[in-house]
Amino acid sequence: MPQGDKSSYTGKQKRKADHIEQGYEDRGVPEKEAERRAWATVNKESGGGNKSGSGRGKPDTHVSASKGRGKSATRSATDRSAAAKKGWETRRKRSG
Repeated sequence: MPQGDKSSYTGKQKRKADHIEQGYEDRGVPEKEAERRAWATVNKESGGGNKSGSGRGKPDTHVSASKGRGKSATRSATDRSAAAKKGWETRRKRSG
């Protein structure tokens, strides 16, 4: 199989790569670079091309999909508590 041949990828992997590539292009990444990054992401998540069919290949890990979450996931309990108290005070003042 020559380099760059996508025939061993499933339809789901191809659709995922197209979707990822479109997202990069929307952010201003050149078309060739967006395609390269998209296929690298698909390979990282699924381990490369898989033959379609029930029970064949390895399941997708979705490692890359869990990266890049916002700061809210890293806020401490103290920060969350302070925000909740502030919100409560604001709602109390506005209702009264």
